[in-house]
Amino acid sequence: MSFCSFFGGEVYKDHFKPGIYVCSKCEHQLFSSRSKYEHSSPWPAFTETVHGDSVSKHQERPGAYKVRCGKCGNGLGHEFVNDGPAKGLSRF
Repeated sequence: MSFCSFFGGEVYKDHFKPGIYVCSKCEHQLFSSRSKYEHSSPWPAFTETVHGDSVSKHQERPGAYKVRCGKCGNGLGHEFVNDGPAKGLSRF
């Protein structure tokens, strides 16, 4: 499953069933539904990954990181610093 879709909307934004979100290309475990929270953006938002190597990140600009699958490099979206349900948490 992909996390970002600029064309046609994102089907997993309001999906809150228990489970693990995986990479759409390689099925690497990324996020648990327990770390998902409601957000005003059109995409799903998470506070943490399943494993330390679930994702890789590189800074695109101050406060914004491009997030990719930690195994195959598939693009997953962005992390915004200090954007989350509590101060200091990030959104993926």
